[in-house]
Amino acid sequence: MDYNSSIFVAGHNGLVGSALVRKLKMLGYQNVITVDRHRLDLSNQLEVRRFFAIQKPEYVFLSAAKVGGINYNKSYPAEFIYENLIIQSNVINSAHENGAKKLMFLGSACIYPKVTPQPIKEEYLLTDPLEETNEGYAIAKIAGLKMCQKYGEQYGFNAISVMPANLYGVNDNFNLDQCHVIPAMINKFHSAKISGKKSVTLFGDGSPTREFLHVDDLADALVFLMNKYDSPEHINIGSGQEYSIKELAEMVARVVRWDGEIVWDTSKPNGTPRRKLDTSKLDNLGWSASVDLEGGIDDTYGWFLENNDYL
Repeated sequence: MDYNSSIFVAGHNGLVGSALVRKLKMLGYQNVITVDRHRLDLSNQLEVRRFFAIQKPEYVFLSAAKVGGINYNKSYPAEFIYENLIIQSNVINSAHENGAKKLMFLGSACIYPKVTPQPIKEEYLLTDPLEETNEGYAIAKIAGLKMCQKYGEQYGFNAISVMPANLYGVNDNFNLDQCHVIPAMINKFHSAKISGKKSVTLFGDGSPTREFLHVDDLADALVFLMNKYDSPEHINIGSGQEYSIKELAEMVARVVRWDGEIVWDTSKPNGTPRRKLDTSKLDNLGWSASVDLEGGIDDTYGWFLENNDYL
């Protein structure tokens, strides 16, 4: 990308998109295109086609998606598969039809099987069944990855796909009905602190392990890969840091300064037992994460205190 290239960030108000816009502007890219949802509905094929025909962005970061935690995925699997399929299909096809030089599709580590060798290599995709609780979302993301590959095979369209680890950071969603594990813990522990509550109940038994990636690190990796990576094969993005959910809960409680009891509800699902990405491909390109987990959670909690609607 040149600093004057036209760059469309789809989903710029979300966790990933907002971090990406900040990173691009900080690096000096002058022509970053963003459009609010009320002006461009990415699930509307005609609106998306019209937008691309007029704007003709050279580079597209496809970060728009319907996302959420285990319970949200489990409760609304139809919406997760439908909305993600239609958004990504509209954007990928319109980018190709209107001559975009390159598109980056953002997937998720949940595309990999529920039980698979660790750390997870890119080639483990589709080798075993998916985790049931987020199957709809995962299938949509796998379809997007494959769509990028097939458009490359048939049309020569330069569309790459990246699969990040569990994300968190500034501008995350802290709605307990929808959010992922770190914002959920921050919200629950903070609420317990201000209300004087002595215990908080969390899903599962705390044993699963996860790799967490700060969204600012992800944004840095996305710009790096847009400039350096052109393979049709998807590539993992991770931090290299792996923690059990129990360790994570204790860390978040420490950051929030709440010292009550954490109760584990073992009637609720744990999700995938372990998920750590093999990032050898990215490591060999020369990129690595820089934000440590506790420091990143502290920054996220500070943003939560200043910006959320749940206090």
